[in-house]
Amino acid sequence: MGKPKLEIKDVGKIFKTKTGETTALEKTSFTISEGEFVTILGPSGCGKSTVLRIVAGLEEATSGHVLLDGEAIHGPGPDRGMVFQSYTLYPWLTVKENITFGLKLNGVSQKERDDVARHYLQLIGLEGFEKHYPIQLSGGMKQRVAIARALANDPKILLMDEPFGALDAQTRNIMQEVLLKAWDESKKTILFITHDVDESIFLADSVYVMTARPGRLKKKVPIQLDRPREFSVKGTTEFAQYKEELLSLIREESLKSI
Repeated sequence: MGKPKLEIKDVGKIFKTKTGETTALEKTSFTISEGEFVTILGPSGCGKSTVLRIVAGLEEATSGHVLLDGEAIHGPGPDRGMVFQSYTLYPWLTVKENITFGLKLNGVSQKERDDVARHYLQLIGLEGFEKHYPIQLSGGMKQRVAIARALANDPKILLMDEPFGALDAQTRNIMQEVLLKAWDESKKTILFITHDVDESIFLADSVYVMTARPGRLKKKVPIQLDRPREFSVKGTTEFAQYKEELLSLIREESLKSI
């Protein structure tokens, strides 16, 4: 991997409530390299999404700081693309208009927008759907458009918060392959939150496992499976060994939270 892209340094988060305070995240530190694909796993409520929202600038850390290319993050910005679990497309815009929405806001010419849209429609396998509206698309197709829209803005890092969590198993598997194809082509740095152990292994260069709340980093597990990865890798002995290790780590933390 290349130089550090994202640095999370002693980041903690305390939420204030009417009855007191809740520590969602204890001091957490890790670094993601340029072009690295990192997934975060952990029991429910461990602070996975809180980490992502702090990196996105949607939440403010109570302590510590986050650096992107050596610059401190203060609030949201176009240098971070975000894909949520819920479908966040603009229903009044076509597929093509959704993909190029940010480019239009930034004053990019019509010709360049058309070129970018054509490129990403081909990349995500939705050529011929550019004039469709979101209501005419399946869940998986909507998420393809959301990924294309995020990449079209050329962010420094792509942040993904369980983007395939609402999809059926078959569509989810296909979307994982679509995402890996897009990542291999774009070489973007990706931070991906998931509850799915198989998904985390299949996608990642490294899996970060978090503890039960208050969340902190429990272990980093490098995934040394050859790339490019085919779906068939999920049936290998190496994949099963990673799965056994990660399930054991998460079970330990899940039992603590009961």
